[in-house]
Amino acid sequence: MGLILIVLEGSLDLRLTRDKGPVVRRSFLAAAAILVAASTAIAALLHFYTGAGWQSCLANAVALSVVSSAVAIPSVAGLTAEKKEFIIYESTFSDILGIMLFNFALQDNFAQGVSLVTFGADILAVLAVAVLSTAALAFLLARLRGHIKFFLLFAFLVLMYSLAKQLHLSSLVLVLVFGLAVNNADLFLRGRRLQSWLHPNELVSELGQLKSLTAESAFLVRTFFFLAFGFSINLSNLLNGHLLWQGLLVVAVLTFVRYLYLRFVAGTDLVPELFIAPKGLISVLLFYSIPAPLLIGEVSETLMFLVILLTGVLMMVGLQLVPKGVPLEGEV
Repeated sequence: MGLILIVLEGSLDLRLTRDKGPVVRRSFLAAAAILVAASTAIAALLHFYTGAGWQSCLANAVALSVVSSAVAIPSVAGLTAEKKEFIIYESTFSDILGIMLFNFALQDNFAQGVSLVTFGADILAVLAVAVLSTAALAFLLARLRGHIKFFLLFAFLVLMYSLAKQLHLSSLVLVLVFGLAVNNADLFLRGRRLQSWLHPNELVSELGQLKSLTAESAFLVRTFFFLAFGFSINLSNLLNGHLLWQGLLVVAVLTFVRYLYLRFVAGTDLVPELFIAPKGLISVLLFYSIPAPLLIGEVSETLMFLVILLTGVLMMVGLQLVPKGVPLEGEV
């Protein structure tokens, strides 16, 4: 439920308009390239450091590399519109792509040539399921007249997610496509026949309530999940110099990879973009989703907590480095 709500909340914030095309492409490429490069670098570090298999190292590395949109998006509310949009889209794409890369790393035929083929086929299959289920959900949402409608919609969405999971498909892509389709109904639902069946105008009128309820539910899940995560942390381990060194090394590798892409590939500003790559609930959820045979003893809850804490501090420092003369969003 946490993963579903996180992806749904993120996808409901993605507006696909022509004027946003450049920032969407730029942020998508940044999220994909940085995620793949950082996950590979951390996996190589874990393999060298622990001697664990590449599949275990990659699964753990993805959990450590994915950027948390739930932490990044509220933190950049005061930045200029251009910087804020880039970080919102990049962190959202990082969440979604990170989950997909994590699912790829868990495949039984991982690191074989056929794994890419099967993974690609799964994506195409789940896209087909996503289109059909999104149409059905939109049909229901436009016609439900009772006061209780959004939790019925969530129940149907969870049902479709579970069915896709049983078919070993990347079921979170279904959630992503649904969120994108609902938030961009006026773009997708064109033509008299589609509009007469799915009523996009009524769908748009309900969108604000759906976003609000999704955000509230995601906040509730995040709160209790972090509470449970806090109970699992032994604070005495934070005084362990060896563990602290591991956390610093992981954060240094992640920051270096991000610096290389932003400086030499994207050619964008480094302040505060370089520093805003926090880890959060998505990392914790992926970490707890790693099957027992793929767990690495050195990658513990405490190390995950250190990485979350250090990247949060780094983000705070980056936001303080924003020149004071730069106007904030909403200022005249």
